[in-house]
Amino acid sequence: MLLGAVSFVDVLSPPTNVPSREPTAELHCRPRLTHSALAVALLAWSLAPTAWAQEETPARPLRASPLLQEKIAPEVRNQLPVFVRGDRIEGQADVNAVVEGNAELRRGDTVIRADRLEYTVSDDLAQARGHVRMNRAGNIYEGSELNLRVEAFEGFFSDARYRFLATEGHGESTRADFIDAARSVVHQATYTTCQRDETESWQPDWMVRAERIHLDTEEQVGVAENARLEFKGLSSPAIPRLSFPLSDKRKSGLLPPTLIPVDSVNGPTVALPYYWNIAPNRDATITPMVMARRGLNLGAEFRYLEPSYQGEIGASYLPNDKLASRNRWSYTVRHSGLINSPLGGLGLGLNLNRVSDDDYWRDFPRMALQGTGRSQLIQRLLPNDASLNWSQGDISMVARTLRWQTLQDVTAPIVPPYDRLPQLTWRYAPSSLGSSFDASVEVDTTRFHADRLLTGQPNAQRSYTMAQLSRPFLAPWGFVTPRVQVHATHYEFDGALTNGARTASRVLPTFSLDSGLVFEREAEYLGRAFTQTLEPRAFYTYTPYRDQRLLPVYDTAANDFNFATVFTENAFTGNDRLADNNLLTLGLTSRLLNPTTGAEVLRLGVAQRVRFSDQRVTLPGVAPLDERLSDLLLGAAVNWTPQWATEATVQYNPKDHRSIRSTVGGRYSPGAYRTVSAAYRFQRDMSEQIDVGWQWPINDLWGDKGRDLGPGRGQGGGRWYSVGRLNYSTMERRLVDAVVGFEYDSCCWIGRVVLERLQSGQTQTSTRLLLQLEFVGFTRLSLGSNPLSSLKQNIPRYQYLREQVSPPSRFSQYD
Repeated sequence: MLLGAVSFVDVLSPPTNVPSREPTAELHCRPRLTHSALAVALLAWSLAPTAWAQEETPARPLRASPLLQEKIAPEVRNQLPVFVRGDRIEGQADVNAVVEGNAELRRGDTVIRADRLEYTVSDDLAQARGHVRMNRAGNIYEGSELNLRVEAFEGFFSDARYRFLATEGHGESTRADFIDAARSVVHQATYTTCQRDETESWQPDWMVRAERIHLDTEEQVGVAENARLEFKGLSSPAIPRLSFPLSDKRKSGLLPPTLIPVDSVNGPTVALPYYWNIAPNRDATITPMVMARRGLNLGAEFRYLEPSYQGEIGASYLPNDKLASRNRWSYTVRHSGLINSPLGGLGLGLNLNRVSDDDYWRDFPRMALQGTGRSQLIQRLLPNDASLNWSQGDISMVARTLRWQTLQDVTAPIVPPYDRLPQLTWRYAPSSLGSSFDASVEVDTTRFHADRLLTGQPNAQRSYTMAQLSRPFLAPWGFVTPRVQVHATHYEFDGALTNGARTASRVLPTFSLDSGLVFEREAEYLGRAFTQTLEPRAFYTYTPYRDQRLLPVYDTAANDFNFATVFTENAFTGNDRLADNNLLTLGLTSRLLNPTTGAEVLRLGVAQRVRFSDQRVTLPGVAPLDERLSDLLLGAAVNWTPQWATEATVQYNPKDHRSIRSTVGGRYSPGAYRTVSAAYRFQRDMSEQIDVGWQWPINDLWGDKGRDLGPGRGQGGGRWYSVGRLNYSTMERRLVDAVVGFEYDSCCWIGRVVLERLQSGQTQTSTRLLLQLEFVGFTRLSLGSNPLSSLKQNIPRYQYLREQVSPPSRFSQYD
């Protein structure tokens, strides 16, 4: 029975009890090959002597192979054959096989190896004894005895050791029961992510011991019963139920508690968040928080993500604040969505924020909504903005309402911004003009409202129409763009102006001409080849003068003087002021470009305005400019190597021979987890600050440079890192903000201690001590708020010591 013999023969070392035969054509053309026989026949063909494999076959096109899929679909898995091999194989075709010595059974992503293996075809049952090792999609199990129904993945493993691919977590148990392909239960089990070394006395730094651990690889979660967490010889009390992740996949359950033993505002604080994974596109976080000085605060956040809309809703409630003797609350709503229809695209946007009282921002600095991520509610200006957008083709419309909640401080009151109740905008930008012309018409009407006692000017309904037409002339060597604008504005006030008028109108044209040239040449500096450019630019704009001194200011401010705004028609943002311009802006930029990649290595720039007539239109209380030459803008940026980056901008007054404003910054990042940045910011008679931030391995000081383990994996165990950011005001001679801390990486656990002192008002600061112990791949325990968010927010280019860039592949542990 040739086919039966080949079904179980080791094609590398045939067993002695099967007669040796030369392969014949009978093997290839015999009809009705059975499932297992065909599988082993194909394996024999692939491993047979070369003379057999040299048979001529017609060429076939390449096609995608399902064998390299990360996950094998159930309908495909059920069709896969079973392969067996070993030193000695006995059995009957399509009945059973007994493999002795180096036994192996393979089906899809499941591989079983043992000293002895018996496979029964009818029951799909594999029984393995002696040095049993099983690899299931990269998850590895080892033990003394295995009974497994291969397709259903039901059975048990005695004295099982296991290692999971996603977290590199591993452990031991007296028995592992496989319920199905995704679920299993291990008894008298341990679990840790600490990696074993070669010494016999090795013990993990941390470990979970449990009577039973339920493992679900589909949900990527483990649940330990009657568990104890051991760390450095210390053991926690028994925990009836402890849930932990088997990957970075989201799961419902209690998040690690947060304990803030020292808080200068609210006293010792404890928060216990609960995460609810409602669906792949929806989740919620519920955070009870006990503040010793205030009471129990309950916070919650709900997030959703749909194909056409997304958003989040958060709220916090503190009944009967013991310090303030009143109820405290807050809420925030964010939503954005777009609905496409034959009538056009319809979008809704919401940004709603509100708190209970004016002191909320002061009483809950940077931690009032722990677990909800809504730190914006500590600001003093809270927007409540709703907009409805519609567009179709060249036409778009917006209906918007914006109302501000201004949190006042009696020691430092602020003038509130104007509410818009409502604002209606219509815009037409025809595309039928093609690439030769660029035109648009915008019509807007807005009702501005605020407390007149605070603003000192009447509320109003303002309407304007702005039309513009330009004709760009573009070429590889440069460009010329003439533009004409007409701006018409009408006001209706709810009170009289100083001249007694209750209405006002203004119509102003604007003409501008923007032009530039681009010169290039090949150059070489310091032994490196570059493409050097020289790019002169000239921008002229003219707007006639109209007296606008009596017009109130509702949404207008002066533009910052920088390289982005120096080539614009209007010196103001908003629509309450149109600058009277008759000026020419000249600029020159030179760049060094990498000729291969086009990356910018060096940029030098200079720009200055030449005013042909005195400025007369200004904001209230601001003196007009009478200088013919503006301040000089100087800018430079150098990225000579990927490790070094510097940038500087200087606003220089040539008449007084002094700088008005300067910003100089630099960064040095020679490798992963090594970065130092510094910045100097100066504004004459206003502020002067030095800002320094860093993340650096302290082990470098004694020559331990660590290892490059890849993104998000640290640099090896036993390493200390220093992290911090300092912001110092030289005018006030004090630290404005300070974040300083240390991180220790022991491979399977990370310790962090951070001292944070941040300014929350003009004279008020908040100080926090943040401690965290992270069991890698298991959980994080925080004493104080999560220091990771503070480090990421305050330190430029800070990197997490553990950050999974991409999920591990089962082929990284392929047998």
